[in-house]
Parts: sequence; structure tokens; C-alpha cells
Amino acid sequence: MKIGITGGIGSGKSFFARRLQAEGYHVYNCDDEAKRLMQHDAEIRRRLTDLIGPETYLADGRLNKAAVAEYLFANPQNAANVNAIVHPAVKADFLRWADRQQGKPCFMESAILYEANFQTTVDKIILVWADEPTRLRRATERDQTTAESVRERMAQQLPAEQLQACADYVVDNSATADTQAETARLLRWIATLQ
Repeated sequence: MKIGITGGIGSGKSFFARRLQAEGYHVYNCDDEAKRLMQHDAEIRRRLTDLIGPETYLADGRLNKAAVAEYLFANPQNAANVNAIVHPAVKADFLRWADRQQGKPCFMESAILYEANFQTTVDKIILVWADEPTRLRRATERDQTTAESVRERMAQQLPAEQLQACADYVVDNSATADTQAETARLLRWIATLQ
């Protein structure tokens, strides 16, 4: 059983993913694994270099984040070009990883589960939800950035209402939520799937 965990910026999906890991579940973090693949996968390195140019990787072999960011923000199509290389590789890597997991359900944590078309790789979807003011406060504090910057990122993600309509299970992680009770409720739901 493969289960996706998603939610908008500042919703707390990573918090609940860590709670699941503490309970012995395996969680594949798409952001971390995409970075790993961009750094170490020879085919991705070749394709990104062909797309962006020789400045994509530094002399020591590390990804040149500044050059990639400049390319991404220069044109909306550029992000789509990079995503067309990275997202299929992440999906394939997740499926290989999931095949190695034994027994319990395994999880894919992704902020862009639908945008990257990762929903097709999982059997169920958990949405971690929080109200917008809570998400805005958390993200500005966590990322040490402005509210305007966080709002711009929020605008690029699917609306919470659309995500809720597609989710099999919704975790309330708003400011007033009892995270221990929500975790216990989530674990009971997961147990029904096994």
C-alpha cells in the first residue's frame, strides 16, 4: 500500500510525515529525493546541462542552485522544462523504493503531489490541512521570508478546497488543532488499510 501525503506550504505535512516515521513507517520525501537525483543521477545531470547550459553544475560537481533558479524564474515554460526531466525520475525512483519496503504501508511526501502527477503512483492520499493565516505565519517564520513571498508560493499551489475534494483522508493541523489527537486518529485510519 502506497499513500501520498500532501498539503500546501506551511500546512505541516512534514510534521506528520515525521510522526509517521516515529511510528516505524517509511516515508519518501520527494523534495529531498529530487535534490539527490539532480545531484547524482547521470542522466538527469546530462539532460539538465543540455537544457540550462554548462553553468548548471559547479566545477566541484555540485548543482549550481543560483544558475538553476535564474533559469527557472526567467520564464514559466522553463520550470515546466525542468519538471519534465525531474518529476518522471522522482516517480520512477519512488516506485523502486516502494517495491523494497516490506509489510506496512509506505508514504510519499510531496507538496506538489497533483501538480507533478504523483497521485497516479499512490493508492490513497492524505491531505494535511491548515487555515491560510496559520500557514502564512508558519511559512514566514520557518523560511525567514516575507508574507508576500509566501503568498506568491501559495498562489502556485492548488487551492485547499480542490485538494480536500481529492483526498481520502484529511488531517486538521490548523492552529487550534490537537496534533496528538490528530496523529492518533490518522494512525487508526492507516491501521484500517492494512
